[in-house]
Amino acid sequence: MSLSDPPRVLVVEDEAALAESISYNMRREGFAVTTANDGHQALELFRADRQDIVVLDLMLPNLSGLDVCRIIRAESRVPIVILTAKDAEADKVAGLELGADDYVTKPFSMRELVSRVRAHLRRAGMADAAPAPQAGRLTAGPVEVDPERHEAFVRGELVQFTPKEFELLETFIARQGRLLTRHFLIQEIWGHDYFGDTKTLDVHVKRLRQKVEEDPREPRHILTVRGLGYRFVE
Repeated sequence: MSLSDPPRVLVVEDEAALAESISYNMRREGFAVTTANDGHQALELFRADRQDIVVLDLMLPNLSGLDVCRIIRAESRVPIVILTAKDAEADKVAGLELGADDYVTKPFSMRELVSRVRAHLRRAGMADAAPAPQAGRLTAGPVEVDPERHEAFVRGELVQFTPKEFELLETFIARQGRLLTRHFLIQEIWGHDYFGDTKTLDVHVKRLRQKVEEDPREPRHILTVRGLGYRFVE
């Protein structure tokens, strides 16, 4: 994202009134907005032009939002914020497990959505612009992280992580052996203006375990400290 260009937001929403409201509020906040009303159109627009973030409704005609999320995540590291119904707990989890970075539950305030989008764009921009935190690789257990190249190896094999997964993994490795509370991890990875609950964090930890642990059901490295948070051990 160039400093001279407004951030580009792809809004994928089939309810015309809601799509118009989101677009209006995003444009008023200085974003360049492109809208799509179904999954196929969303993928066409995403592939046709660079987007800095995707706001994605999961209930879409023709091609589901979950499928769109999966396809975009396979092709890009762009942040994805999904929109879900209040009672669609399974959809929230499924979206996060497919690579979404965050979710907002309908009905939501536009202020909350804009704040979430700004937070993800800010963190993505910081990740692009910031120098490597240290010259060498970070190693713990079977994991080796190269902050400068933004690469991670598990048991010697290069593994693909989403931006939030990588940030979370790097945080664990840099503070290995220490108890990291859920509150600390949410503030560290999603920022101080994060509105959501801990489910997003827990799903990201689950995805990390699937990529790091030999048996994710019996983790040996990313351990849960009941009622408090997580600890990464060798």
